Amino acid sequence: MTRLRKIAILLSIVLLVAFSVSLSIARHRDDSKYRVFCANGKTEIEQRTLEQEKNARGSNVCVLAEFDYLSDAEKWAENHGGKGSDCSCR
Repeated sequence: MTRLRKIAILLSIVLLVAFSVSLSIARHRDDSKYRVFCANGKTEIEQRTLEQEKNARGSNVCVLAEFDYLSDAEKWAENHGGKGSDCSCR
């Protein structure tokens, strides 16, 4: 194998690893959000993704709001009836 081909393969591997790491970091950032869900007609606050919440509560789930901080999610929920209040996925 020529030296140039080895360098090209090594560079391809490095780029693939870097891309995988950046996707993992982006996915982790998204997972660290606090979400206000309407799950089966009731307001909930969770740090789960929509997919995780649907797996836990069933398909009748939607995201009402999303925040970086729990206190912001709680404040939003309180301003919209509070945790456990009735809600709907429109």
